[in-house]
Amino acid sequence: MTATLPYEHFVDIVVKRYFDAVDTKDLPRILDCFLPDATLREMTSDTLHAGRDTGIRAMFERLLADNQRIWHGNFVHTVDREEEAICSQFSVEIAPKGLDRELRYENCNRFYLKDGRFERVFVYMSGENLLK
Repeated sequence: MTATLPYEHFVDIVVKRYFDAVDTKDLPRILDCFLPDATLREMTSDTLHAGRDTGIRAMFERLLADNQRIWHGNFVHTVDREEEAICSQFSVEIAPKGLDRELRYENCNRFYLKDGRFERVFVYMSGENLLK
């Protein structure tokens, strides 16, 4: 496989497009990062969400509705341009509605891209699965 996308594209889609859209609760921008037949699997509890406009959309609708505040930061990335993949470690702060405290996570996601968007995403969470 030949590397086609520049390193910066991988970091940009993860940080400036995807996680920024999650943190600002912009569902159309979140979904625009995924291909129509994409999958997102939360590995810690083995939960699969299939299809951008079905399973992935429903999962994000719940996540955004259930939480007052979501923040992702402190990123560390490893890009594999030839495999069109990026592994991102990061911190998460989340304030669920009805809970008087924030939750903190240290997570790692592996994103596989095709045609510049997410085809498969694997999520490793340090706490309870919030991606139900």
